Amino acid sequence: MMPNRVQWDPHFTVGHAAMDEQHQQLLAQCNVLADLCAADGGNSSADPIFKAAFDQLMAAAREHFAAEEALLVASAYPEIEDYRFEIEEYEYLAAEIATTENFDKIELQRFLALWWVGHIMGAAKLQAPYLRA
Repeated sequence: MMPNRVQWDPHFTVGHAAMDEQHQQLLAQCNVLADLCAADGGNSSADPIFKAAFDQLMAAAREHFAAEEALLVASAYPEIEDYRFEIEEYEYLAAEIATTENFDKIELQRFLALWWVGHIMGAAKLQAPYLRA
């Protein structure tokens, strides 16, 4: 199994510079994890360098969700409760299930890359009209 590298696509834009930059940085961090998997075959999740990069992605995710939620609330986003549920679900998965203790590096990286692409595509479709400056 190979890691899942993701590239920014112009269709991912939400039209808010800070959110688009954060989304790009989150995808870049998924690619850092992919690079670390590719470097050693991704077999062991006990690698401290991978764990540090994983923790960095989780910290960036928390910062992103706080900023994104504040913007959505300020923009009177009508689906804010659905958004909050999505974030709660992610936080649960990241804290309890999709962890370096439960999965190997490639499985984690692939899950995170796919989750973030889905989040960003959903934001571009649903949130963009409320976030465009």
